[in-house]
Amino acid sequence: MNIRTAACAALLALTVALTAAPPAARAADPYEIDAILPQSGNGAFLGTAQMVALKLLEDLINKRGGVAGRPVKFNYLDDQSSPQIAVQLTDGIMAKKAAVMVGSTLTAICNAEAALIKDGPVLYCFSPGVHPPAGSYMFTAGTSTTDMIQASMRFFRSKGWTKLAIITTSDATGQDLDNNVAQMLALPENKNVTIVAHEHYNATDVSVAAQIARIKASGAQALIAWTVGGPLATVFNAMQSTGLDIPVLATPGNMTYAQMKQYVNFLPKELYFPGSASFAPEQLPNGPEKRAVNAYLDAFKAIGVRPDQGHLFVWDPILIIVDALNKLGPNATPAQIRDYITAYHGVGVFGQYDFHATPQRGVGVDSVIMVRWSPDKGTWVGVSKAGGG
Repeated sequence: MNIRTAACAALLALTVALTAAPPAARAADPYEIDAILPQSGNGAFLGTAQMVALKLLEDLINKRGGVAGRPVKFNYLDDQSSPQIAVQLTDGIMAKKAAVMVGSTLTAICNAEAALIKDGPVLYCFSPGVHPPAGSYMFTAGTSTTDMIQASMRFFRSKGWTKLAIITTSDATGQDLDNNVAQMLALPENKNVTIVAHEHYNATDVSVAAQIARIKASGAQALIAWTVGGPLATVFNAMQSTGLDIPVLATPGNMTYAQMKQYVNFLPKELYFPGSASFAPEQLPNGPEKRAVNAYLDAFKAIGVRPDQGHLFVWDPILIIVDALNKLGPNATPAQIRDYITAYHGVGVFGQYDFHATPQRGVGVDSVIMVRWSPDKGTWVGVSKAGGG
């Protein structure tokens, strides 16, 4: 009986030890990060590219040790380009008490998510069209649409285009543009810029011929067509059918090779975007940012992918999040991660990050480089210095 009792006690002790104190076993468990992306619907061309970037980052991060020795694993959730579905998915993530999550990609969806995370988790959105309040739990990728429009107007003025027309959808993306244009027109540097036509349409409209006809009659020297995906094709088709042939500025959310290939037969002759250094590394002086951009481009080259805007918005946010988790540990709270990012200084593909100078975003107008789509080269080429000049 004594031997049997001792054996049972030893077995019980071993079971307790394995259950209560298995740091070595748990060290191999992945650190999971939920990623809400538009894998279907109007924003799928962006979400598909972002999944490619996340899978590449997952591999690179894990080869470097992951998070405190634990591999990172992204869980992909499809919001179907719908704010309502994204809200349901976000509720589910919050119920798990996650410390951090990423996505989505479209402005309206990120705005819907922002209302839910007032007390966490940290959410890094991939849309430049959202403007989270300073100190909040939402951060957002890339330069803001406000800075994009400022750089674009600088570029327009340098080309002598001061009579501008606008056509945009009547959704959150269009409303954001209207607000940004109003801010830019109030600046002394834009005192000679006028909006000679300002048109709106619904994202589901199949034709905007009437709006384009009015723009053509306005004498505009350039057109800002600010929407993402299929609705932009509606504008391009109407321009072709009505014979409107003026330079066009579009949101960088459309800077994907798949989209340019799909629209090849009706793209404007001069199509510009407020881009970044990853599309024009030759515009950068030698230094940390150029090295960061080249490392980003080399990583995609190694897997046979030409990165575009869909890939770009993912890159810096994920590396910043992983840096925070490695410094704070995998048990970091949402508040600790938020505070770490708020104090973060580093260099990425968008340039030098300073979240004190540019809250919740880290980079400003100097990260914008205007680019033009070149059908001959099948890619975008830089046409301005940093800031749009």
